[in-house]
Amino acid sequence: MIVSCLLCMTYLLTFFSIFPNTRTPHVSTFSQGSSYPTSLEHVVFGIASNEKSWSSRKNYVRLWWRPNETRGCIFLENAPPNTTTVDRDDLPPVCVSKDTSRFRYTYRNGLRSAVRVARVVSETVSLNHSNVRWFVFGDDDTVFFPENLVKTLSKYGHGLWYYIGTNSESFAQNKIFSYEMAFGGAGFAISYPLAKVLAKVFDSCLDRYPHLYGSDGRIHACLAELGVSLTHEPGFHQMDIRGSMFGFLASHPVSPLVTLHHWEAMEPIFPKMTPIKALEHLFQAVNIDSQRIMQQTVCYDRWFSWTISVSWATPFKFSHTMPVVFFFQNASSGKDGITSTYRMMSSENCTFDRASPRKLEEIRVFSHKLELDNKQIQAPRRHCCDVLPSKADTLMEIAIRECGDEELIYIH
Repeated sequence: MIVSCLLCMTYLLTFFSIFPNTRTPHVSTFSQGSSYPTSLEHVVFGIASNEKSWSSRKNYVRLWWRPNETRGCIFLENAPPNTTTVDRDDLPPVCVSKDTSRFRYTYRNGLRSAVRVARVVSETVSLNHSNVRWFVFGDDDTVFFPENLVKTLSKYGHGLWYYIGTNSESFAQNKIFSYEMAFGGAGFAISYPLAKVLAKVFDSCLDRYPHLYGSDGRIHACLAELGVSLTHEPGFHQMDIRGSMFGFLASHPVSPLVTLHHWEAMEPIFPKMTPIKALEHLFQAVNIDSQRIMQQTVCYDRWFSWTISVSWATPFKFSHTMPVVFFFQNASSGKDGITSTYRMMSSENCTFDRASPRKLEEIRVFSHKLELDNKQIQAPRRHCCDVLPSKADTLMEIAIRECGDEELIYIH
């Protein structure tokens, strides 16, 4: 036995002397706090902006940025003049991008600022924040939903190499750039160990891609050189669409809403509001039940043969002889759960029969705060809803609940 033990020890010592750096690939040696669930304190943001747009778009960032909880920087080409105390208190600190003039940019009629924006990745990593699991990047008009972002990232092992985001809703954009690239405006996440490696090689990689158009293309190319492909997450939204977002809102994936981009380029999410007012209105509901935002459920009123689609805190749609749409008005939370109210945004001086949903003036939806566990976030399922007995001809009340194991959502 003694001889066998000595032989084993000799073998192990010889093995590690020959292969001193052998270790499992793509696994982080970073373990500080790794036994705790991922929270917002484990995320560092790098947000790209510029002097021209920051003065107006900081109003969007102010809605989702949480002072004393969120960490990171807004990257500008120069320090902004006349920064107020309010800006310092409820907005990210400003970081001035480093000079990128030594890097070539050869894309015809493109914007050279793409190089500066791409380097936001390595410059954010170089801030050397402690206890980091994820670096998250986006534009100054990328609206993040922090609680949903953390919930989404929590299903991935932060010690592995992950590049998480989404491509465009536009076939043309994907065809030109890539179906496997995380579009920067939608926002994307890179795990700590991958970001550290990427930051070390990033400048040398930038030298090889002067011909690419955007910052996200450069980041994608450098990650591809490291052998890392995109992990698609449906909650990130580039929003390369124009006009009304109604169809998108009414049929959101069964996944937490993580980001919205191009907010100013589309019609406001709620009628008769400016883009910023519409976003402020949405965040009234976000602050009450973030994970349920835009989650759709369908139920049926058998008496009137109505099909009812609820996209929580956004639109509420009836399918009858013609669609009738109600929009979110307000929400409140109490000991018995959450009540959200919906109304039509236009008044019609008409008379309707009892079978028309246009007779309704108000819809009330009862629910409980959605707290997705690991099983639900990895294998999501829609909730069900019930039409409650009516208290008045002009009022409808609906309750959202979890579906039964064998329950089907179908028209009766």
